Amino acid sequence: MIDNALWDEFHHVVNMTSRELSEWLRIESATPEGEELPDRAGTETGQHVLHVLRKRKADLTADDVELIRYVIDQVHAQRRDDLEPVQGDSAWRHGLMDIGHDPLRAPARPGGETRPPE
Repeated sequence: MIDNALWDEFHHVVNMTSRELSEWLRIESATPEGEELPDRAGTETGQHVLHVLRKRKADLTADDVELIRYVIDQVHAQRRDDLEPVQGDSAWRHGLMDIGHDPLRAPARPGGETRPPE
């Protein structure tokens, strides 16, 4: 079981919707020779984040909770605490986007919605 604070923090740092992440993973894994099947596109971690985003909190497994902690730790290790939009190296940004965090976007609001641009 996951506590509300951890669940909320995950949805705060993962500021891409499941649809946006799915599209990103497909784009990121596309090559001139072809594209991966949608359920295989992107990294294993990115696919796991995508599956967690599509789950209800009550349906999470121990592996899902471990992933949630990993993603939170990774985002905070690579970002300032306020998670305000910031531009950086494209490889850095793409690495964060692979786990559902776009550093050019404002942090998610409660309920998973991102703040509108100001």
